[in-house]
Amino acid sequence: MKILDACCGSRMFWFDRTNKNVTFMDNRELETELCDGRKLVVKPDVIADFRSMPFDTNSFHLVIFDPPHLVKVGDKSWLAKKYGKLDQKTWQEDIAKGFSECMRVLKPNATLIFKWNEGQIKLSEILKVIDHEPLFGNKRAKTHWLVFMKE
Repeated sequence: MKILDACCGSRMFWFDRTNKNVTFMDNRELETELCDGRKLVVKPDVIADFRSMPFDTNSFHLVIFDPPHLVKVGDKSWLAKKYGKLDQKTWQEDIAKGFSECMRVLKPNATLIFKWNEGQIKLSEILKVIDHEPLFGNKRAKTHWLVFMKE
């Protein structure tokens, strides 16, 4: 596989949710109905924690890291089911480890796309814990897509 989606969830932003070039990874598998009647399916190819990935170093040409961005949400809420949830006490360490793992599994000179919604944690706080500077991305939106490159 050429591409890793490290926190695929229900593959919401993918045009082709079965793209054969992508390894879809998440730490859970889930099939449920949301409060509005829509079906939510989280069915990754690989079930693993983004903080400790089961892939060799320098494996992927592209990694997408779209980790959970919520810390203040009920464990069984539809938001937690749809987007996942970070631990309020360890989110900084978890994001730092996840970002480091994403960089580890990237091939040299490959690209990391990082998606973050700052509804509860500001992007400026995230950039402090990942210790990498993005090449470019949208700075003014509430949901950010940032591009990084592994040296």
